[in-house]
Amino acid sequence: MTIAYVGIGSNLDPEVHVPAGVEALRTEFSGVVCSPVYRTEPVGFEGPPFLNLVARLETERSLEGVLERLRAVEARFGRERPEPGEGPKEKSFSSRTLDLDLLLYGDRVTREPVELPRRDVAEYPFVAKPLADLDAQGRIPGEERTFGALWASFPAEAEAGMRRVELDLPC
Repeated sequence: MTIAYVGIGSNLDPEVHVPAGVEALRTEFSGVVCSPVYRTEPVGFEGPPFLNLVARLETERSLEGVLERLRAVEARFGRERPEPGEGPKEKSFSSRTLDLDLLLYGDRVTREPVELPRRDVAEYPFVAKPLADLDAQGRIPGEERTFGALWASFPAEAEAGMRRVELDLPC
């Protein structure tokens, strides 16, 4: 059994898409546990605020199998991704119905088929804070730092743009 962490976000009808997306994850994976939810402003573009959280899940699927299931869930919620060579790369900044980013997959450190640990873990407060809330003693693969220590390394003002939101989630 592999433990994986998935970043979940939405800024298009997020009060509907986030709980429905979590429920969809529960049908695909076992042991789904969720962090608190935070409302944050979009990064890199103008748009409505996001709801963000991190989910911990257990899986016996391969890395590729997990990625395939996450993309399938996103597609059910209308998420469109450009084909390779057709527009902006994966890191395009735009509004989303549902965004499911694989942040960590066991102790894997890799660049292919996806970067793990995902760069967002150390880059964005709206990823690091929910990850630390969920499992402060968890460790970043390839490092000795815990998720709690990672969050503590962010500047104090990093939390200023995050507001905790009560949302009825199925986890």
